[in-house]
Amino acid sequence: MKKPIHHTFGPLATPAQIRNAFLLQWAPWRWLQGTEHEMFREALERKFGMEASLFATGREGLLGLLRSMEIGGGDEVIIQGYTCAVVPNAILAAGGTPIYADIQVKTLSLDPVAVRRAITPRTRAVICQHTFGIPADISALRIICDEKNLALIEDCAHVLPDTIVRGGIGTAGDAVLLSFGRDKAISGVTGGAVLCRHQLIGKRMRALEETAAPLSRWTVMQLIGYPLRYALAKNIWPLGIGKGYLRALRACRMLPAILQQQEKMGRMDAVLHAMPNACAILALQQLESLHALNERRRMITQYFTDMTHRYQWPVVRGVDTAPALQKYPLLLEGAQHIRAALKKQHIYLDDGWNNHVVNPRSVNEQAIDYTPGRCPHAETIARQILSLPVHPTMTVAEAARTAGALHTLIQTT
Repeated sequence: MKKPIHHTFGPLATPAQIRNAFLLQWAPWRWLQGTEHEMFREALERKFGMEASLFATGREGLLGLLRSMEIGGGDEVIIQGYTCAVVPNAILAAGGTPIYADIQVKTLSLDPVAVRRAITPRTRAVICQHTFGIPADISALRIICDEKNLALIEDCAHVLPDTIVRGGIGTAGDAVLLSFGRDKAISGVTGGAVLCRHQLIGKRMRALEETAAPLSRWTVMQLIGYPLRYALAKNIWPLGIGKGYLRALRACRMLPAILQQQEKMGRMDAVLHAMPNACAILALQQLESLHALNERRRMITQYFTDMTHRYQWPVVRGVDTAPALQKYPLLLEGAQHIRAALKKQHIYLDDGWNNHVVNPRSVNEQAIDYTPGRCPHAETIARQILSLPVHPTMTVAEAARTAGALHTLIQTT
């Protein structure tokens, strides 16, 4: 038995993060507060040229942003079909109404034509998601928002470019949303940031951050233990005990869930929490290593691109425009069957972004105001998408093993 290939088994648990997480286990005085928290904020502000506010998660940052923009009372916020449940949940928690617009197949992100059709007198903002790191048509969305006097929020949870280039990702929004979860561009295991272009909104966000509740020490201990536990799981996988080990950790609540049960039903906790200093330490180290992390992503991406050309796999066209992909999206009939077959070979490609417009599949779409048929392109993508991992702990040998197994399956089905 070989080590698992995966999207979600500590994809950013690099040797440096594992080392930092190990040292933090023995330094509880650094968990909640410390100088690294402000160092991380300052590094983000230098990178984006905007004021940054830090929260325990990206979804809490979005909720704080909507409150700071005074969105509520049924105000409408346009988001894309093919998104994560945390986005409409934050809108609902603020008192707003999520309005779904369809996506472009070439980018997996908002279609400006669909956005125009979705605008009503109650529309206040548009949230643009750069899906898997593929740039959305941000210039067209900026024009629409300027014409209609709407706020444009860039959701950069999936991508953090090495360099912020004028006109590129992270430069057109009135605000930029970042997430530092376990499988994002950089990882603090948890954490989120909102960067605001407008001073008044930025001041309101900082005020919300200053009154945010701290996470418990127990929660922080579990979070910083995540890289260590998954690194061990991968190493003992060939012994046949990795699955049992992870099941035991979950039973003991030592692997904090990414999505709570109430969130799958459209309900988000209204309390905002501060980003722990320990998570800022982990995220700051990865921000400082961003170029190396993205170079690894680009190397694995290039390998899969070469295989795509060789085997004529149907790939989302926009991958070539991404500064660094979070995952490599193919569009295949029978994608769910292929994932199930690969799982038997310890290749785990179920990343939670398939078979549902609002992900993961366990989400109640009715509870978060999605009506089947509203976003036909998004629904087709959700059925056909099969994404390959390109995260920084993926190796070329693992990419080759994945490509070989996939090619064999496609040939025999």
